[in-house]
Amino acid sequence: MSTRPETLARNVFAAEGLTPQTWSSDPGFVYGEHQHPYHKVLFCISGSITFHTPDGDVRLTPGDRLDLPPNTPHGATVGLEGVRCMEAPRN
Repeated sequence: MSTRPETLARNVFAAEGLTPQTWSSDPGFVYGEHQHPYHKVLFCISGSITFHTPDGDVRLTPGDRLDLPPNTPHGATVGLEGVRCMEAPRN
């Protein structure tokens, strides 16, 4: 059975016509700075993750959404309990 944050995310992605993928990372994992040529829509499903952007840090916990415009430099640090997210590109 889906968790509430996952159900919320799936409903939002469906309403916006997006096809999400789910991924997870271990506690404390660090993603180096990078960027994508597309608009990224991301929901935190479980755990936590902090994204590091030019506008400052954004901490996500279950149910939180992050929209990153194309070519936005960002990195991320996974919280102590790990993280599971769903994301999709918006073209």
